[in-house]
Amino acid sequence: MTNQDNLVKIVKDLTNRGHPMTSKIIAFSIALAVSLPFSSAEAAHKKHHERVHQKIDVQSEVVSKPHKHLAVHKSHIQKASYEVDEPTGKHIAGEPQLASAKALVMDQATGEILFAKNINTQTPIASVTKLMTAMVMLDAHLPMDEVLEVTDADVDTLKGSSSKLPVGSQLTRAELLHMAIMSSENRAASALGRNYPGGIGAFVIAMNEKAHALGMSSSHFVDSTGLHSENVSTAADLSKMVRAAYNYPQIRQVSTTASQEFNVHGYRNPVNFSNTNLLVRNNSHNWVIGLSKTGYISEAGRCLVMQAEISGKSVVMVFLDSMGKFSRIGDAERIRKWMEARNFSPRMSLVLSIKKAALLN
Repeated sequence: MTNQDNLVKIVKDLTNRGHPMTSKIIAFSIALAVSLPFSSAEAAHKKHHERVHQKIDVQSEVVSKPHKHLAVHKSHIQKASYEVDEPTGKHIAGEPQLASAKALVMDQATGEILFAKNINTQTPIASVTKLMTAMVMLDAHLPMDEVLEVTDADVDTLKGSSSKLPVGSQLTRAELLHMAIMSSENRAASALGRNYPGGIGAFVIAMNEKAHALGMSSSHFVDSTGLHSENVSTAADLSKMVRAAYNYPQIRQVSTTASQEFNVHGYRNPVNFSNTNLLVRNNSHNWVIGLSKTGYISEAGRCLVMQAEISGKSVVMVFLDSMGKFSRIGDAERIRKWMEARNFSPRMSLVLSIKKAALLN
């Protein structure tokens, strides 16, 4: 006799006796009966999946032994993959285990938090700062076709980061915005802040006023580039900043451009600038991304914020302080797969509906 038959026999016996909790027991029994076959099927599938992978691993080992150059090539390919960095640490059962030390996923429309990890822990945010830079600059309604010059004042003397923009380069404010957001060009972001009415001092004040207006109570900004580690925020605060930045069409457009060529001082041919987010740069068919910004300094780790559509739901994603080179991308992929599996699982929807009905009876 199966587990389901036993449950049916027990429920019938309680019904004949007129047990006062019969309705709730029936509902719970149905939920359990529905979930059992799926659990068994999932366990069987997992076991088969492990056997298949074990067989593949053995075959790969046998093939690689007589051809050492193939093994080296395979190692090279694995190193280039953005999913090689595995997360560590404890996690709640059923939720994805992320490599990022702080992370948040939010329903963009309702503000409901779908995933949270250390969301109120303050941390440096590196070039994610540039989203605030873009909003403050655009709020000033300055002429976007005005030509600005990159000067010695825009050279990074703090971290010594490289740049494709030589001193003396002249570009429009719109071009500098494009470079600053898409390619995280520090000299472009510096020039935008420096050419704000009142200079960089007034610009930083405006950045912090904007943060206060957005309710970013745990955030503080000290420059327009994000190079300084005193540009700090939390995952919770950055979700507010991403939602606000999404309301700017110019930011959405430049942050989701895969690459763009610009005429730059000192170069004979146009210079190509690429998006710092691999998911955007590679035009991943698995993603519908509406806004994106990356960031990195040693104090902040690898950072990534995005607005994307997953399983028909618009979400805001924040990944902070991830040490592996590709971990932030791997975390985004883990979240996407987790959400797709959760939203498209008929078993989970049915069981949750039955359990909810049981509680209401």
